[in-house]
Amino acid sequence: MSLKNLGDISYFRLNNEINRPVNGQIPLHKDKEALQAFFKENVIPNTKQFSSITEKITFLLDNDYIERDFIEKYSPQFIEQLAAKIQKEHFSFKSFMAAYKFYQQYALKTNDGNYYLESLEDRVMFNALYFADGNETLAKDLAIEMINQRYQPATPSFLNAGRSRRGELVSCFLIQVTDDMNAIGRSINSALQLSRIGGGVGITLSNLREAGAPIKGYAGAASGVVPVMKLFEDSFSYSNQLGQRQGAGVVYLNVFHPDIIAFLSTKKENADEKVRVKTLSLGLTVPDKFYELARKNEDMYLFSPYSIELEYGIPFNYIDITAKYDELVANPNITKTKIKARDLETEISKLQQESGYPYIINIDTANKANPIDGKIIMSNLCSEILQVQKPSFINDAQEYLEMGTDISCNLGSTNILNMMTSPDFGHSIKAMTRALTYVTDSSTIDAVPTIKNGNQQAHTIGLGAMGLHSYLAQHHMEYGSPESIEFTDIYFMLMNYWTLVESNQIARERKTSFVGFENSKYADGTYFDKYVTGQFVPKSDKVKELFANHFIPQAKDWQELREAVMKEGLYHQNRLAVAPNGSISYINDCSASIHPITQRIEERQEKKIGKIYYPANGLATDTIPYYTSAYDMDMRKVIDVYAAATQHVDQGLSLTLFLRSELPQGLYEWKTDRKQTTRDLSILRNYAFNKGIKSIYYIRTFTDNGDEVGSNQCESCVI
Repeated sequence: MSLKNLGDISYFRLNNEINRPVNGQIPLHKDKEALQAFFKENVIPNTKQFSSITEKITFLLDNDYIERDFIEKYSPQFIEQLAAKIQKEHFSFKSFMAAYKFYQQYALKTNDGNYYLESLEDRVMFNALYFADGNETLAKDLAIEMINQRYQPATPSFLNAGRSRRGELVSCFLIQVTDDMNAIGRSINSALQLSRIGGGVGITLSNLREAGAPIKGYAGAASGVVPVMKLFEDSFSYSNQLGQRQGAGVVYLNVFHPDIIAFLSTKKENADEKVRVKTLSLGLTVPDKFYELARKNEDMYLFSPYSIELEYGIPFNYIDITAKYDELVANPNITKTKIKARDLETEISKLQQESGYPYIINIDTANKANPIDGKIIMSNLCSEILQVQKPSFINDAQEYLEMGTDISCNLGSTNILNMMTSPDFGHSIKAMTRALTYVTDSSTIDAVPTIKNGNQQAHTIGLGAMGLHSYLAQHHMEYGSPESIEFTDIYFMLMNYWTLVESNQIARERKTSFVGFENSKYADGTYFDKYVTGQFVPKSDKVKELFANHFIPQAKDWQELREAVMKEGLYHQNRLAVAPNGSISYINDCSASIHPITQRIEERQEKKIGKIYYPANGLATDTIPYYTSAYDMDMRKVIDVYAAATQHVDQGLSLTLFLRSELPQGLYEWKTDRKQTTRDLSILRNYAFNKGIKSIYYIRTFTDNGDEVGSNQCESCVI
């Protein structure tokens, strides 16, 4: 960015004054002054001016900044009217961070980087026009939802919509590797291609034969999963998106795979450089049986994927370890090794304490809640995508003998703060569902046919949420309190209801359902059993008051929806997923995802600039007691909140756990003032499992010297 020498300008100095208390008070007004100075000193003088939106669009088209096709679906008169409608909403950024993030990361700039070519209003308009695909009514609806920040497309969609020189609208993919060299080679090429277009890639290695397994009858010939992990890491490092950022990937392994200890060891700080992976993320798929064996302090057997596929004729991922565990142990044809379950549990905790990895996917929990015929076998780079996959089989010519289904993530997010003031919650959700439907319909990843195939069959989307802690604090509810859990329950129930309503409507209009609908729990109606009881309604006075202006479906409404879905289907195989959504939460000026804030005044290190301070939305004397840092919170409260949402989310939620290396007195009932131990992490994982949590993302630890997020003297001040 060559607009100016940004670090020497007053808005950074003004923003930094937030971190200098005056008479024991945080000078929050300095952030507003920084925001005003940013527009005066940077945005206004560096924005290319046009006399009208028509003149601007003509310039952008003539100079190949935006695509012509989506613009020509509308008349110039309509676009002028839409631009005026957006302006009448009088949008303004609420914090310096929000404005800075938008103009640095999202705003279209001239080729030389010297001028901004669009405002947030312009980016919203182009998104609305693009996703509405010529439907003027939908374009208006989407523009209103986005300019009022009730809906926020995920970064790749929001950033790229309408641009001529753009990346994909999606940036998250899942691919499966089967146990042969052709599949491994093809998957490495897929990783290269997906990384090239800006994708973060999830890969499951559980099907691969273990180190020492035979190859073509030669015993001990197989090298196992670790060398393949190194190949993937090198692929992501090489295919680094024009040198702007490293490619990103995560590899998943089942805890019953014989290479599990070697897999975990690759992330240890003292690992040999020949096996150590520095940038590749690690995740585990954990069947229920592991929790049982660890709880009973019993031995556990690790089963050879090679011998399982020989015996059962299916890849390892598709064996139900929990159901077949005793059978596998007793079968002499299955090669197996024995370890102590608790020893593995301790290894997992040690690595999480040291590195934050591995992610945990409670794979049986995910599959028991899954309404779709088929099996979930893995997740993505942020652990919120949980969809069924089918394996592919490839010949020596690298041709598909049988093409399976892999996954792309088509994401967007509601902003809870603003959704709760929506004049029509259902109308808002339906418009968002339409926008995401355009993303899934128009995304075609030709370089990876299995992803293209999966997307075309499933039409999946993932609508999520952010701003939960912001909303709770501003309504004087403690995060994790009974009322906050009840609020979360009802909010996600409404998201589920209205996405189902709209998916059913789209299926009716197009006379098309996702492939396999007839074998789903939607088709036979059993998915709706818990809803037709009428139990999901506000019960406490506080939550009744919060939802007083919103329609709450009763038992009869769910029954009518069940009948409509059984009769006319659903367009989308999956509809809901809660991502971490860090960047987009800044421009929406709200807490990220549905987890708690980490600091009341967040400190961020920006490249070439230094520190920026971001006060929590609505931070004031009356809300500061409700803005408890995640690092000072009982993590069981966070798990409880996520569990309330999980029961309504057909995919997953990216759940991060936040811990201190030194735990305050009485933070947990089983803890005193002592160092965090591996046992604490084990207890939390088991608690999450028993609460029905499908996945755990990072474990983030705040150390005494501030290694994780840094110390902040504002934390102890008043407003």
